[in-house]
Amino acid sequence: MGGTIHLDKIWELLKFNPSDTLLFHSSLFFFLFFGFLLLYNFSAKHKNARFFLIILFSLYFYYKSAGYLAGILIVSAAVNFFFGAIIHRTPYGGLRRFYFILALFINLGILAYFKYTNFVIQIINGIRESQLEPLEIFLPIGISFYTFKAMSYIIDIYMEMMEPTKSFRNFCVFIFFFPNIQLGPIERAANFLPQLEEDYELTNKDIGKALFLISAGLLKLSLISDYLNANFVSQIFDWPERYTGFQNLLATYAYTLQLYCDFSGYSDLAIGIALMMGYKLMDNFNSPFKATSVADFWRRWHISLSKWLLDYLFKPLQIKFRRLKMLSNVIALFVTFLICGLWHDAGWNYIIWGALHGVYMSVGVLLQKPKNYIYNKLKINNTKPLKFIQGVITFHLIAFSFLIFRFSDLERVKAVLSQIISYFHGEIYMQFIEKLPLISGLMLLGFIAHFIPVKAEEKIKDAIGNMPLIGKIILLSVVIFIAAQFKSANPIAPTYFQY
Repeated sequence: MGGTIHLDKIWELLKFNPSDTLLFHSSLFFFLFFGFLLLYNFSAKHKNARFFLIILFSLYFYYKSAGYLAGILIVSAAVNFFFGAIIHRTPYGGLRRFYFILALFINLGILAYFKYTNFVIQIINGIRESQLEPLEIFLPIGISFYTFKAMSYIIDIYMEMMEPTKSFRNFCVFIFFFPNIQLGPIERAANFLPQLEEDYELTNKDIGKALFLISAGLLKLSLISDYLNANFVSQIFDWPERYTGFQNLLATYAYTLQLYCDFSGYSDLAIGIALMMGYKLMDNFNSPFKATSVADFWRRWHISLSKWLLDYLFKPLQIKFRRLKMLSNVIALFVTFLICGLWHDAGWNYIIWGALHGVYMSVGVLLQKPKNYIYNKLKINNTKPLKFIQGVITFHLIAFSFLIFRFSDLERVKAVLSQIISYFHGEIYMQFIEKLPLISGLMLLGFIAHFIPVKAEEKIKDAIGNMPLIGKIILLSVVIFIAAQFKSANPIAPTYFQY
């Protein structure tokens, strides 16, 4: 009887539960991953066994996130592998273009059905004053990420930037790869597939970097993002009118930091976990709050998406409108960021957020020459005081845009800004620190850690890599212990899970 009860509990733990998604920073994931890693290292010299383990674990991992909709992942792999092969062997001409467009249509059609069907119904109801019922559609986690990953494979083959892989097994490893299936980075097949042909190798430097990223990711998610969200940001933003402008401003800063730690923390974990398996994923964040312009911010924030949009959308649009000269950049930027907003989710606030960044970028392009002329005349170009001022302005432009990103009801954005402008009481600063010392300390820690010099980070990674095995185990155990003290009973799903 007791054995049956234990088996039932184990089954409940292992089967799909929509209210209990398997997260990187959950205890269950680390338990499963350590078991996987033992088997993986045991079969390190046997490529077939290694790839079989990755595919099996990846499908299970995604099943724990999306249930039966994990079947879409298998369909995506089969469809894109087939079209990659057929596009490659079809000569240039109308038929090749037809296969290419059909492949894009299938990928985007599946994405559109799950993400935008109810949004379209909402628009139709608004225009026609009808009462069409929304469909009960469960959005598969990570569908935007793995769809863009698969599309890059098709586009690169069509543009003859790479040849398709002949191995469906290898392609499944690329599409299913569990470290980046949920939240990216949006890896390119041209970068990842060649790594599958290499022998498994893990250097001390790789281990040092992996443990540094895993530790940083856990602390960003549990120590800063989850805690700030649950104990400060949500409290203020749920009812901004109850709080002073100073508190609303701090909540805006805290949300900007929370969103960064939320997404970059998960990216750190993904890259670190992949590195422990011997695979190098592209960096996804590069200290975005050091940016001195919005363009610089997008070179540092969600780099895999930024590069995807740059290569596959902005550049083709720029060429399309090249006769318009300077306006070609403006049009291409605005359309690119409008689609960037829509990629995140179906909602007017995301469209407005994308359009706002399109305006930011377009204005930056139009003012580039006049600004450089003035800076050169004043002899302040590239000086530290100018970069500091540019950094402060850029940060506040980004923080304001994230308010729009945060609220589906734009009246709430208006309420937050109204409190900041009309009821700002900076004199409560010391009172805030006294009443919320942990929140103040975590915000300060988060921003200070963000500005740690790259050289210092590299030294830390090297030091971790040179530690004896027992030292590495102790370090990771301490980090997991600290993260556990700050996390809620159930780890909070990252914000980007809904995209």
